[in-house]
Amino acid sequence: MRLNEVTFNDAVPVDGYGPGFFRLGGAVYDAPVAVLPSGVSAWGGFEDASLFVAADVDIDFLLVGTGADIAHIPSAFRGALEAVGIGVEIMASPQACRTYNVLLGEGRRVGVALIGI
Repeated sequence: MRLNEVTFNDAVPVDGYGPGFFRLGGAVYDAPVAVLPSGVSAWGGFEDASLFVAADVDIDFLLVGTGADIAHIPSAFRGALEAVGIGVEIMASPQACRTYNVLLGEGRRVGVALIGI
């Protein structure tokens, strides 16, 4: 089997996660947290779409990790993102972390919002 090292350029990958925290680009952050091309930010949860709808956010879609299990998100949160042209994909946080890293490795314009597990 041939292994290739993935480079993420200036993007911040998810290095690991555990109960209530995520390791992003080598630093540990308490959940909930958002990772965008501009960097890592604390996130106010589903009541806070402002990080993602700001004019300088340059992503095509947002992966939303809803914790240990997949769950529905509030329609107002989804609606705010879709109103500015950002697609939304919902999954459990561990799957969101893995998917985010794969898409970063492909050079996709993606962000991730993560609720702790």
